Amino acid sequence: MAETHAPDPAPPAPPAPPTGQPPAHLVVYVDGASSGNPGPCGAACVVKTPDGQTLLDRARAFGPATNNVAEYQALLLGLETAATLRPRRLTIRSDSQLLVRQLAGRYKVRSPALKPLHRQALERLEPFETVEIEHVGRAENTEADALARKALEKSRQVDADLPADARRHAPPKSYRLK
Repeated sequence: MAETHAPDPAPPAPPAPPTGQPPAHLVVYVDGASSGNPGPCGAACVVKTPDGQTLLDRARAFGPATNNVAEYQALLLGLETAATLRPRRLTIRSDSQLLVRQLAGRYKVRSPALKPLHRQALERLEPFETVEIEHVGRAENTEADALARKALEKSRQVDADLPADARRHAPPKSYRLK
């Protein structure tokens, strides 16, 4: 008698964004990664409910850029992603002390590369009624970190495919993960 096995069940689909009423409060974890300074980069965000349910996550590969630019790109990606769900209140969590303190106004933004990104971030914060910005340890930001590193690897692959002379002069590009 032959034994048959049912196929393994498919992994559960990620939860769909809620429909109808916008969520009152969302928590967005952001992280950027860079290989070299400047070098290939990745940026990622994970959007969760306050009780920890992941609603959306996104990652983007780009570069060359610095790690601080990668952190800001992650923030912009997180704000863009959260805005699609239209929450009234937003908590942003990042392990980048520089990013958090610049957004909070405790540090000045002196870098010419960061000034336009900082302005964009402030503009994207405006639609939310309340925004909290929190510095968290790396151990609390592992999901966004893993996605940012995956995007970084994609960016490295693209960078490695460029001829050496083109790599030095290539304009910054953005690549979406599939």
